[in-house]
Formats: sequence, C-alpha cells, structure tokens
Amino acid sequence: MTRCEASSNKQKECHCCQTVRSGAELLEQLSFSSIMDLGHLLHLLIPSWNSVAILASFFTYLAIAGSLLPGKLVPGATLPDGSRLHYRCNGLLSLLLLGGLLGIGAKMDIVSLTAISDRGLELLSTTFLFSVLVTIILYAAGCKSTNRGSSLKPHVTGNLLEDWWFGIQLNPQFMGIDLKFFFVRAGMMGWLFINLSVLARSVQDGTLSQSMILFQLFCALYILDYFVHEEYMTSTWDIIAERLGFMLVFGDLVWIPFTFSIQGWWLLSNKVELGTAAVVANCLTFLIGYLVFRGANKQKHVFKKNPKAPIWGKPARVIGGKLLASGYWGIARHCNYLGDLLLALSFSLPCGISSPVPYFYPIYLLILLIWRERRDEARCAEKYREIWAEYRRLVPWRILPYVY
Repeated sequence: MTRCEASSNKQKECHCCQTVRSGAELLEQLSFSSIMDLGHLLHLLIPSWNSVAILASFFTYLAIAGSLLPGKLVPGATLPDGSRLHYRCNGLLSLLLLGGLLGIGAKMDIVSLTAISDRGLELLSTTFLFSVLVTIILYAAGCKSTNRGSSLKPHVTGNLLEDWWFGIQLNPQFMGIDLKFFFVRAGMMGWLFINLSVLARSVQDGTLSQSMILFQLFCALYILDYFVHEEYMTSTWDIIAERLGFMLVFGDLVWIPFTFSIQGWWLLSNKVELGTAAVVANCLTFLIGYLVFRGANKQKHVFKKNPKAPIWGKPARVIGGKLLASGYWGIARHCNYLGDLLLALSFSLPCGISSPVPYFYPIYLLILLIWRERRDEARCAEKYREIWAEYRRLVPWRILPYVY
C-alpha cells in the first residue's frame, strides 16, 4: 500500500467516525429533546390550586344560578313507577349572566379572559380527576341506597367496572340538584368558555384569522341554540334512560368541552387561508346540518308532548300509535344524527385539510353515532317488536338516505 493510499484510508476512517459521532450526538439531542418535551407536557398536566379554584367556582356558580334564577319548569318523561322529575331550564340566563360577570371582571382586571387557555391541560386533568372522584362517590352511594323509586333504585350487576362505568342510579341528586342535567349543562357551557378563552388568546397574540372567526361563530351559535332549546334535552335518551356513571360524567365534563374545542387550539398555532368558495361551502354545511339537527329533534320533542301535532303542515303519520314516521323521521330512522355529523364537520372545515388533527371530533362522532345507532336499533326492536319492523319497512334508511 502506498503512502497516499494509507493517508486516504485514514481520512475516510476519520470521516466515518465523525459521521457516526455526529449521528450519535443528533440522536442524543433528539432523545433529550423528546424527554424534555414529554416532561414539559406532564408538568402542564399536573393540576394546580388555580385550576381547582376555577373548576370549583364554575360548579358553585352553576349550582347557585340553576337553583335561583327563573326558568321554565319542564316535566320530564314518566318513569316506570309513574313519577316524573321536573327540570328548571334556565341555562341560557345562567350562561348570559356568567358571561356578563366575566366581562365586567375582565374590565376591572379581576379575572383574565385567557385564564382557561393558559391552563388548558391543567384544567383537563383536574376535570378528569373530578369525574373519577364523583363517579366513585356515586357508585358507593348507589350501592348503599335502599330507595325503590325509579330515579334512585340501585341497579347493581355485581361487575364492579361495569357498574362504575354505566352507573347504578338513574337520576342521583345532590342537595336537590339533578346531577345528570347539571353535568350536561356544565359541559356545554364549559365548551363555550374554553372556545372564548382561546379566542381571547388569539386576539392578544395577534393571530386572529378568518378560520378562527368561523369556528368560533359556528360553535357559539350551536351552543346558544342548545340553551334556547334546553328543554328538548329532557326528552333525550341520556336523560330518560341512561344511568349516571363514569361514561356520562366523563363525556359531559371532559370529552365535550375539551375535545370539541380542539379545532380552536389547533388554529392558535396554524394559519389557514380560506377562499370564498370554501367559506360559502362551510357556511352551507353548517346551515344544512343545523336545519336537520334542530328540525328533527324539535319534531320528536313536539310529537312526544302532543302526538296529534302537525308535522310540516300535515297530520303526523304514526305507526302503532307510538312511532313518528313523518317529517325528518320519515326520511331516515336516525336523521338527527346526520344533522349532528354535518355540524361537527362544519366546526372542522375552517381548519382546511392540511392536518387530520382538527377532524378528530367529526371522525370520532361518526364512529360513535354508528355504534349508537346500532344500539338504538337493537333496543327499539326489542321494545316495539312488530311496530319497529313496520317502521323499518316504511323508512329503510338509517342515517343518510340512499347511502346508509
């Protein structure tokens, strides 16, 4: 081997060693960075006394406002023992009053409009732990209950996990407050105030965009509409038939407010430019979804109150004296789910199509509603038997006509 060849080989070896060392250093830096990011994330998830205070103040306000503010007293469904609960539907007034108080507090520098967005993960973990604690208490109280009424009669299967997940009692109360109705209200209001805090952060950071405005507008209209028609909630399956366990408590307090607001969080750090056609399509998706969702639920609620009420200006078609087959319910057996899906899609479309993250909510909802529709079908087939079979023959489509 010549001296030049030896020198060349040494240079190659040194270059390879440097490359290996550089690669190792890069991996070490990436690993360290990942560990630091994970550590930072875990630190943000640790509940603080501030997050506990925010959550406690919110629940305290809702309890006081819900008990004292005027509102329509709506009778619930007749339970198997013949009893009926009554719900004070003053959610809209409670929401507007709280919004006004927070606005005044922000003007006087007493509260920060970005308090929620600054502590998003803290509040998420705090609310999750609260949900676990509450459902453990509900489980223990339900097991000890000797009440034989439909609302508080314990339904114990003996399977600890199942009883904790689905709940033991139908309508447990605390200090005269129906907890099921209370938690639904808290979740819907929480969703709105999380969104508004994210909006305030966007304004303060100077990142407010057309996409953020559309997302905020659609969600606010949907939530305000919910509280305008809050009494319709009293005729839903969750209120009538589902027992109060971790599934409902977690869904109301954690899942709804914190996952339905993902689009807003995403838009804080991602800029999206929408064309005129995209904006128009987004608005039409929201409008059609709202008309189907609200129209179907209103028809069902009115029918339950008065089966002889006209639907779309015509006498209602009723199967077996029990099932409505007119209006939206003559188009698809679960047409309200179609409206829900279109609304969920309209909340995500302002984020564009560059990432699947903002579409978590509509994707999850699609899976949930298909599963729920199948469960509803099985329950209705068992409950209504021949009447349900006739309804299926008359209305063959489940959610989307000519597709599913």
